[in-house]
Parts: sequence; structure tokens; C-alpha cells
Amino acid sequence: MGLTARIRTRDGWAVSHAVVTVADMTGAQALRAEADAEGAVRDATPLEPGAYTVIVTAVGYAPAASSVIVTASGRAEVGTVTLARQGGTELPPPGPWTVDPVHSSVAAVAQHLGISSVHGRFTEFSGSIEIAPDDVTKSRVEAVIRAASVDTGNGMRDGHLKSPDFLDVERFPEITYRSTGLTATGSDRWTVHGELGMHGVVRPVDLDLAYLGTGPDPWGGTRAAFRATTELHREDFAMNYNQVLQAGIAAIGTTLRVELDIQAVQGESLPAA
Repeated sequence: MGLTARIRTRDGWAVSHAVVTVADMTGAQALRAEADAEGAVRDATPLEPGAYTVIVTAVGYAPAASSVIVTASGRAEVGTVTLARQGGTELPPPGPWTVDPVHSSVAAVAQHLGISSVHGRFTEFSGSIEIAPDDVTKSRVEAVIRAASVDTGNGMRDGHLKSPDFLDVERFPEITYRSTGLTATGSDRWTVHGELGMHGVVRPVDLDLAYLGTGPDPWGGTRAAFRATTELHREDFAMNYNQVLQAGIAAIGTTLRVELDIQAVQGESLPAA
């Protein structure tokens, strides 16, 4: 065996499209091999004893270079090479991911009477994420929320929120979000650009997204965790109802802070219960 190596991300996931190039001290290419689906590189071409430079490249990742000494056996054992995302930003392994609503939450906070906050959430929603393998800015997110699942812990208030004064769930049963692009803002933070459809109005809405990591779950799957926030203005979505109390204080504030805590399972569907 001439060359063996394992190519991984910082989270330990295989980089299946990596290319390993081995060059001698004159800069001449002595060997070139591609990683398999498990991120493993195995090439039986024997190498002349001596010192070599190993360069590992993959689209979307910063190149990595190291030195290796080939002994009389003709083998170059590179070991594990860790690649960092281009620009330093890590993401989960590429491919489809499915939002797990049981372990996720879609919540919103509004001012009440100018002195406290009303906390609400939506209990029924679904979503999918597609992590692009080469250019992560081409990754996609889609989500659908059942408007009638709003829950603020007060039945009378929930009924009012479902009425034509606010969500009008009979006419507009779904709230939708579809991403249109991503912009990196830090090593593990992104701005997701997208369009939110609510109450019959579609408007651009950006999400501030933090990637919290990836790991195995107790059911044999792989999960990725995210947290995202944004602010919405009710009047942008034609929800103009407002009861004004004495001293001009609005009963319910016009700005909503939306907080999303998301767990996604690797694959195109959730595992069977």
C-alpha cells in the first residue's frame, strides 16, 4: 500500500470529495488519489523512500499541507487530516436533514401593556434542510407552520390570535419560510436570507443562525442543532389590530422577537417511531 489517509472535518465527519496530492522535494507530483465515501484514501502505488509533501484539497474547505517520510517499505501513512471550512465556518455533513418537531421549538415574544412580555409558541410545524456539498451558501431551508397551533397558555388570547384580527387561520392556515441564500457572519454563525409567508403576505426575512454542533442520538441517527432569531413587525404582514389603553399604551406590542431552537435528523425523513 503506497498511501493511506483519512480526511475529516473538525467535527469528525468524512470529507468524501477530498483529493490528496503527494509531491517530492522537487515539487513533482508523485501520486494523486481521491477519498472514498468514508473519507478514506488508499492507493497501492509504491513510493521511493524520502521526504514528501502531502497536500489535501476539497471544494469548500481550506487546503491542508503536511510532510511525510516514506521508508524503505514504500508506504506513506498520513493518518487523519482535518480540514476546516473555507473561511473557518463549520457546518453539518452535506445532504438532506429533516427537522424533528418533538425536539425543536418555534417561539415568539411580544410586549404586553408596555411592561411585560407575552410568550407564545407554535406546536405543529415541519421543515427540511439541504446542506450543499461544495458551496455552502447554496444550502436551503424550508419550513411550514400550522398557524392554528399557536399557544400562549391562555385560551381566550389564543382564540383572538387565530381570529381575523391577527393570523386569520381559517383563510391562511399555513405560515411558510423558504430560504434564498446564506451569508457567513462568523466561524459558526450565518445570516439566512429568505421569504416568510404569513397572513397572505410574503416578505423577505433574515434569520440570525448559530450552528451548535452535530452528534449521534440514542436512536442510531445523527442530529444537528441550530438556534435562530429574528424580529418581525406585525404591520408588515397586514396585522394592524391594536387596542390602545389610557396614556397611549398599546395592549400588544407591534414587534415580535422570534426564537427558533431546532434539531434536525440526517436524512430525508424522520425515523419511524
